[in-house]
Amino acid sequence: MLSMNKPWKTLPRIGAAVALMVVGFLAFRAYGWPGLALAGGGVVMWVLLSMTRMLKVLQRTGEHPVGTVASAVMLHSRLLPGMTLLQVLALTRALGQRVGELQAPVEQYQWTDSADAAVHCTFANGKLVEWELVRP
Repeated sequence: MLSMNKPWKTLPRIGAAVALMVVGFLAFRAYGWPGLALAGGGVVMWVLLSMTRMLKVLQRTGEHPVGTVASAVMLHSRLLPGMTLLQVLALTRALGQRVGELQAPVEQYQWTDSADAAVHCTFANGKLVEWELVRP
């Protein structure tokens, strides 16, 4: 559902849809149905590569204990604002321990290393907005 109070957030989705339609139109115009099939095959390949990456990250996270990380300090130094949860999971190679309420508008996770140092990450709309390193 499109959010009317924040239209700039829907702009990338609309832009991607328009770009796909333009590529399809240009492919059809230049090469006919074979061009459209080629463009469709490219889109399907991109979707499959994205899904493969996501599944590989989730497979790696399933092999480690929840909420653990090799070094909280290294994780803290590699985090950037705007990272997605999938990108953070790829860095930690473990699912985060959920902190806070389940129905909160923001999601909070923490990862702890063997020295009891922890990184608390806050995600809003699926993007990392803030993080904090807590040492004992």
